[in-house]
Amino acid sequence: MTPEDALIELLDRVAALQGASTLFNTAGLAQWPSDAVSAMIAQKLITKVRPASSVVCPGCEDECTMPVHTIPVPSGDPALFVVCDKRSDTNRVEISPDALAQWQATGNSIANLLARLLGLRRSNVGDTLSSRWEIGVFKGAKHSSHLVLLADDKLTLTLAGHSIALVEVLVLEGDTFKVDKRRLTHLVDQPVTGAGDIESAVQRRERIKKRVQDERAKGTKAFLKVVAEEEGISITRLKQLTKDDSKPDKPSFTW
Repeated sequence: MTPEDALIELLDRVAALQGASTLFNTAGLAQWPSDAVSAMIAQKLITKVRPASSVVCPGCEDECTMPVHTIPVPSGDPALFVVCDKRSDTNRVEISPDALAQWQATGNSIANLLARLLGLRRSNVGDTLSSRWEIGVFKGAKHSSHLVLLADDKLTLTLAGHSIALVEVLVLEGDTFKVDKRRLTHLVDQPVTGAGDIESAVQRRERIKKRVQDERAKGTKAFLKVVAEEEGISITRLKQLTKDDSKPDKPSFTW
């Protein structure tokens, strides 16, 4: 199995659960290349969660799923075991802590990874609907659009009216994730007429105004510089975009 195969398997499993928490155990991750697993952990694509409360018993070939019992030990880790009630020649079967360790991946963790790789700031993270995660505003050479991750029978990205399978633009080479930014730029610069995710000039202006207000409210000292760098514009241009047009211009006098 290659790192790319491991990534595709992870994405398929997350899509099958509509982006809900998808669990992976130690045995499953051991089937994947170690550099791929290390990259997934480092990038927080998968995160460790509380140990499992049941396990496939290794006591015999029946491989029954059994609850795990714990006995505290004065010094050291607690004793973990399952109690077999199905065979007369087996009673207590010791379980390794590693057998209970588990990690999870979600639609949100994938969206966070994409945002980091593309240098985007996620907005409305707390308001995301089930099976839909907004990644951020992706800017091309001519246009910009909201980049959205959707989970159906597979994971797809939508922007500027286009839809593309995530596996076509996200790859894992060894221990490095890469996004085909060039392809996304090509799509956003050729928007589909009437596409709802295209950001108009008015929408962009209002979004930038809100970003400035948010940074100011947080107490960010150089809030104008922070937002200007995010948008790839000068502070002067930022001030022009956020100018309050509702205020009347100062009267001019001719002598």
